[in-house]
Amino acid sequence: MGSELYDTERDAVVWGLSNPRWLLKAWTAPGGLSPLHLTPDEREGRLGRIRARRLLRTPAWSPVLRGVEPYTKLVRTVTMSVAAPEAVLEFPYDWRLPVATNARFLAEAAREHLERWRGHPAHTAARAHRVDEREGRLVFVAHSMGGLLTLAALSNGPDGDLARDTRGVLTLGTPFQGAVAATVILNTGQGAPVPLPHGRLRRLALTMPGLHDLLPTYPCLDEGMNVRRLTPVDIADLGGDKDLALESQAFHDRLRGRTLPGHRTVVGISQRTMQSLALRDGIVVPFEHCYRQHRDGELMRDADGAPRRFDVAGDGTVHKESASPTRATVPFALQHGTLAKGEAAMEAVTSFLEEDEHLGPTQAAAGLGLQVPDFVTPDTDWTLRVHGADSPAGLECTVEEVGAEAGFRTRAALYGDEDDLAARVTVPASGLYRVTLDSGDGTPLTQLVLAGPDGLTHEG
Repeated sequence: MGSELYDTERDAVVWGLSNPRWLLKAWTAPGGLSPLHLTPDEREGRLGRIRARRLLRTPAWSPVLRGVEPYTKLVRTVTMSVAAPEAVLEFPYDWRLPVATNARFLAEAAREHLERWRGHPAHTAARAHRVDEREGRLVFVAHSMGGLLTLAALSNGPDGDLARDTRGVLTLGTPFQGAVAATVILNTGQGAPVPLPHGRLRRLALTMPGLHDLLPTYPCLDEGMNVRRLTPVDIADLGGDKDLALESQAFHDRLRGRTLPGHRTVVGISQRTMQSLALRDGIVVPFEHCYRQHRDGELMRDADGAPRRFDVAGDGTVHKESASPTRATVPFALQHGTLAKGEAAMEAVTSFLEEDEHLGPTQAAAGLGLQVPDFVTPDTDWTLRVHGADSPAGLECTVEEVGAEAGFRTRAALYGDEDDLAARVTVPASGLYRVTLDSGDGTPLTQLVLAGPDGLTHEG
């Protein structure tokens, strides 16, 4: 959801408006998300109604996936690290569509950009400072689903020479093996009444090939003494689209075993993250642990023969092992939506672009974790939780309104609560709020939360 989408038929932006109160309307008003639903024509590949105009310039929000921070800082960091601004190409895309479709568009755009840059005077001047005066090559910096687009573009795209013209790929929080959060999105609303925005997201996601491409492809379905991969039938049972699941399975089969040239990964760690699930009468029960296999494909088991459980955590959306297909990882205790924004992540991007060989720490100590609700009611207490700290000493936690007219800001007083720290918070009005946890180490944790009236919070 990191690209602004524009409806050419309605002449209106349908995702990415700057006013945070638009988000509340989109997720609660009747028909608020209807322009984003894929039409039958779009399912058949007849595109053009929706156009991705640019990367997000303002924060956005979604249930389950929560905050999506803008890419302004990332683009600025990349631009400052290259020979000239013309060397940088932003690639917004319609995230509702299949990854394979957007990958074709990415491959075409990357080739055109490379040829245009190689003909630019600044490229000629920059070559004089390179070993052997080599020509410029491509470097992809991709957040979340963007990493899957890059893998597909360089593996199965229309340009077979594109990988050879690529120096490296840096991915930030990419779910190479999918995310259990995608199953929760498709399943929300299968049981008891749920918060209204969550039901709206499920109905949108059901039409989206892009969301089905993010379903977990690793063994994650807990059946007691066995753990297996989800099948298209399972996905239909939990509330997804069987045909889209079959198409996605074929897409991932084509990518299996493929690697990215010069790949380095920025991975979020230490955040509580869904990693596996059980299906009980069609209801997804997510777990914060995963399972591992021996090289022969057999599950690791304990002395009683039960599958062994491992909590590897992650960035709150993507668990660590899904985002880490290579050992060249740079781990940060950051949430998924802010992996492309934090200062430490920006340093990793700059280092990669400047061809610095430092890969960051080989192992990361346990970091702070932040948990907040994704939807709250104004003037009603709610709880945020912090784990990974023994006391509030040295921690500052604030909650502030997001947007041009923002005025509310408060400090959340942390206190000990069983094994975690917690704080009770109240916000005064509907809108989008950012929670920030700062330990003074240069990598503050942030998370977005949407506040709306209590009368709009549930639906059957």
